[in-house]
Amino acid sequence: MNARAMVRTSVEMFQESLITKERALLRFEPLILEQLLVPQLSPDFRGKPLAQGLPASPGAASGKIVFDADTAEARGRLGEKIILVREETKPEDIHGFFQAQGILTSRGGKTSHAAVVARGMGKPCVSGCEQIVINDVTRSAIIGDTTLHEGDVITINGSTGHVYVGEVPTVEAEFSGEMATLLAWADEVARLKVLANADTPEAAAKARGFGAMGIGLCRTERMFNGTDRLPIVQEMILAETPEQRQAALDRLLPIQRSDFKGIFKAMRGLPVTVRLLDPPMHEFLPTAAQLELEIAHLHQLRDTIKGLEELPDTLKLLNPKLYQQYSDGLLKLMGGLHTFKESHLEEDVISKKETILKKVRALAEVNPMLGHRGVRLGITYPEIYTMQIQAILEAAALCAKEGVEIYPEIMVPQVATVEELKRIHSYVQRIHKVVELTHGINVKFKFGSMLEVVRACVRAGRMAETAEFFSFGTNDLTQAVFSFSREDAENKFLPAYNETGILQDNPFEVLDIKGVGQLMKMGVERGRQTNPDLKVGICGEHGGHPGSIHFCHHIGLSYVSCSGPRVPIARLAAAQAKLLEGEYQDPS
Repeated sequence: MNARAMVRTSVEMFQESLITKERALLRFEPLILEQLLVPQLSPDFRGKPLAQGLPASPGAASGKIVFDADTAEARGRLGEKIILVREETKPEDIHGFFQAQGILTSRGGKTSHAAVVARGMGKPCVSGCEQIVINDVTRSAIIGDTTLHEGDVITINGSTGHVYVGEVPTVEAEFSGEMATLLAWADEVARLKVLANADTPEAAAKARGFGAMGIGLCRTERMFNGTDRLPIVQEMILAETPEQRQAALDRLLPIQRSDFKGIFKAMRGLPVTVRLLDPPMHEFLPTAAQLELEIAHLHQLRDTIKGLEELPDTLKLLNPKLYQQYSDGLLKLMGGLHTFKESHLEEDVISKKETILKKVRALAEVNPMLGHRGVRLGITYPEIYTMQIQAILEAAALCAKEGVEIYPEIMVPQVATVEELKRIHSYVQRIHKVVELTHGINVKFKFGSMLEVVRACVRAGRMAETAEFFSFGTNDLTQAVFSFSREDAENKFLPAYNETGILQDNPFEVLDIKGVGQLMKMGVERGRQTNPDLKVGICGEHGGHPGSIHFCHHIGLSYVSCSGPRVPIARLAAAQAKLLEGEYQDPS
């Protein structure tokens, strides 16, 4: 049976007293529900794929190729169906994601920027499709003997990683009444709570519609990516003094406060865990290669202006009649460029680009994933975390005044030492007092830490003296345990490792219970020795994988958190974990 038939017969057989509720919940694998949650290719389609990448976010979509986020946004707003095709995506591409039907990248893994953002939005994504050679200058993509131009139609299948030429028929998702009934039974049985990863009020509301019991991960950096705020973020990064940085942060504060207020309202009555800024600063700036190309083009434009200015005088000397005939046309052609030069925009633009390039080079790191990010940024630049903490607590205070039931939680990423956690906790305590005096209300909140650094798992007992909750960031923790660069591993050698049996599964998809899992188990045990009531969850993508959820239940986690569209899968898996707990055998 397909997924729809399995769900429907399970519910109807219980209603006809042919099976128990427990049997209805155990009849099929939770992952089959994915067929009902995202669009799929028509089962009658038998076409041959043009290319194969990584299935980074499930679902299928067709659309016209565009090669940059600005074009995707412009054409998407006109009602065109668009597939955003990039070598790799960056935070400044986010506005293109909103208007695109799906995303295709030639680089990156299943936990790359494109993959994670697309999953959070519920949009299909194929990443790491290395067969595609993208040329941004000619606006084309070459796959073998096939050349695709901007505007050509392709179809991507994020469930399989296949890319097809032309439009392929799809079958739309359907969240049926039987599905809602089955998942309500699952919630009655499950001990684990299922939360969602969401970063906007719209995503939060959508996750709630999927049955999310709160937000386990709100990535604050996603809020910086909008076209109205990214320039302010870049201004903050480029600041030369604390005062300049603070001026930019003062402009970001009301924006973040409004975002948090919207999310709290969308999840009223449910917990919302907000992670303070995590990625390194350079991710909010263009790449050095991109800037160098833009600066070269600007210098070329300046030379063109200079040549056009000299041309009329040269013509006048060589051929007065020709000069008289063409002078008006030449002057018109020069008009816009002349204005560009006379207004000093030329020098200003080049100077700004060169300043950004200098900063990008200064921020460059040998290994950014292990570099100046997370809590290290919050300690180096305390004003950044101070602004975010203030925005969270003020949003909570405003919601409380309006009678909105809220349960905010502040989470610190990349913590390795107790002293780091204590330092950020001191910021929170100080700002909490200020907010209480300003708004006349004592905001209740929880303060916690991500456990995504190996040392933090080992020192969980001490961490629990300050943290009221833990959340395992298993994407980074897996990378640390294996010493794998996620994107390089998934694009280079992991497929061969899986095919030859060196590794049974991709550890970034299926939780590595024998390694990462044992660190998690240690973290839970040591944390609860200090605080028996410690709330512990998981917010990496493993939180939506059924087999990983069974292990999370086994070691006593309080909740799992995953992308919104995977919430129904996790709800069913959590129920099955409870029903089968007597049969579970820890593979370690």
